[in-house]
Amino acid sequence: MDLKITTLAGKDAGKVELSEEIFGLDPREDVLQRVVRWQLAKKQQGTHKAKGRAEIARTGAKMYKQKGTGRARHHSARAPQFRGGGKAHGPVVRSHEHDLPKKVRALGLKHALSAKAKASNLIIVDELTLAEGKTKALIANFASLGLTNALVIGGAELDLNFKRAATNIPNIDVLPIQGINVYDILRRGTLVLSKAAVEALEERFK
Repeated sequence: MDLKITTLAGKDAGKVELSEEIFGLDPREDVLQRVVRWQLAKKQQGTHKAKGRAEIARTGAKMYKQKGTGRARHHSARAPQFRGGGKAHGPVVRSHEHDLPKKVRALGLKHALSAKAKASNLIIVDELTLAEGKTKALIANFASLGLTNALVIGGAELDLNFKRAATNIPNIDVLPIQGINVYDILRRGTLVLSKAAVEALEERFK
């Protein structure tokens, strides 16, 4: 499939042929869901913690005698039913990660790229460079491209001025090609790829 290349200023800069194996697939929601779930689970800190009855600093002596009081039988005041007692089955520090085969992860990225291409939310830019790291200038460039909510993917190294200028713009994310991922592609409305990023993707899935 052919897609036109534009400059940051919105001018025509030729065409590029995109691989059908990467950008021309029929997107499968089940694959995308699996990869996004894997990513989000991996991001979870898992540092939530509640004290169980064994961790409460409180006397372990029997509260009162077993018989003759007319009350229920109780032993330790650390039990969960008492105020100040331990939490029953509370959260513990753990990892939320789970395995996902590499082939499924790679397939998920292809389907995410294909989804953007199919929805006409994919823009190819020749170069992501700025003479000065000025946010105002970059906002004007994005306005000419109609970008308000976008993920911008550059080459292996991002232009420092471009990165600085884009940092202050809301709903705009900028990543090098190494950081491309399914979740960030789907959470933004438009995907902007540089020519270097397209070449790197085709080299990666060759």
